[in-house]
Amino acid sequence: MAKSRKELYRFHTENLREVERSISTITLTIRHAISTQNQKQIYSLIRLYSLLLGVWAECRLNKLLYEEKSFSEQTRKKILEQKTLSQKWHKTIELAYRKHYNIKRGVISQLNTSHTAYYRYQTICSMLDTDLTSIIELRNKLAHGQWVFPLNSKLDNVSQKELVALRNENLLSLQFKKKLISVLSSIIHDLVVSKATFERDFDNHFDHIVQTKLNLNNRKYSDYEKNMIEKYQRGLSKRKPE
Repeated sequence: MAKSRKELYRFHTENLREVERSISTITLTIRHAISTQNQKQIYSLIRLYSLLLGVWAECRLNKLLYEEKSFSEQTRKKILEQKTLSQKWHKTIELAYRKHYNIKRGVISQLNTSHTAYYRYQTICSMLDTDLTSIIELRNKLAHGQWVFPLNSKLDNVSQKELVALRNENLLSLQFKKKLISVLSSIIHDLVVSKATFERDFDNHFDHIVQTKLNLNNRKYSDYEKNMIEKYQRGLSKRKPE
């Protein structure tokens, strides 16, 4: 017998909490590996973090779909029928917009909603494609064991896009990307649960995203790495007997 909506919500909440705990544990381990300059360990753990980040995105969506004030069973089914996780997120945004802005048919545009609402819709979809889809695609490759050479859909050549993405990831970039996905999830959560909250808090959430993107683009991993190593070595010096 199928579980109730309330029970399923609790299951997804617990799943998300455990993934969060796993990411926190991995983060601490990576920091220690950076401090001790254990490159082999860093290599493996960064891939594990990337995998978990994609898992986190899926758990977050599942939790959102079973929020008490979110979607009906029929609407939720339309979302879950989508083939990919990216498509499920997009469908969630679309159906939430239709629900709150009373758009029953036709493409969402300035013709059936206000300019501000439509701008925000475009912005959310753009952020989803830019900041979330790449993480999801990389998760799919890693989940199939492609930890060194991500392959294309036909499995007959290397996927250069994911290869570059995988080799460029580090703890700093992944932490910023997790922040981006977290804030984006909060925006979509507000949209799904409360139109008033969505409109009230959108600009504040968006400012956080802009600042996080600036940090992602401008903060140098080499400086972060150097600081971690020096901090660790200072700690060792203090622990040495006189």
